Amino acid sequence: MITKLLLKRIFDLLILLFAHVLLAPIWVLIWIGIPVLIYADSGSPIFYRQQRAGKDGKTFTVLKFRTMVKNADDLGPAWTTASDSRITKIGRILRPTALDELPQIINIFKGEMSFVGPRALAQKELDELAPKSYDLSKRFLVPAGLTGLAQINARRDDIEAKIRNDIEYVEKLSIWLDITIILRSVYRTIRGKWDDNAKLPLDSD
Repeated sequence: MITKLLLKRIFDLLILLFAHVLLAPIWVLIWIGIPVLIYADSGSPIFYRQQRAGKDGKTFTVLKFRTMVKNADDLGPAWTTASDSRITKIGRILRPTALDELPQIINIFKGEMSFVGPRALAQKELDELAPKSYDLSKRFLVPAGLTGLAQINARRDDIEAKIRNDIEYVEKLSIWLDITIILRSVYRTIRGKWDDNAKLPLDSD
């Protein structure tokens, strides 16, 4: 497992390097354009921050582009749908394409996340899962991911299926599996198929 995790970390860093070198103009447009659009649409803050649990259950601050109105958690329920009125105009573009997740590249660079892995869970989600006796220990053996097997295979509101997929990913951990998941994720982003009508945690991925 240690060797696989080391290779996984090297793989992540290589993707970061080559993607930003080969696609530099696109990244400049993204890193400048999206914040400007968010600010023009609904002001600051540009980023949404949340404490989540990653590898070994350690918490870190997840970064995302903000896609909902300010103080959205005070204006409605903790769960949202694709038609939620609290989603901003820019948010309705970012969420289906998952472009709001891109700031997590900073988390990947810092080693807090990987490109592929189980979704990082907020403490509130962990508290809700605890009474259901789900065994989450295996999914914490690897870094949380920007995308993952559960994200592309299971409905967002099917918790049992997502946990099964997370565990399957850990058991089959390999670079080739990561490449497959990344390619499928890119395809879904291009098609704008990440958002759906299932209930989602507030500002969730």
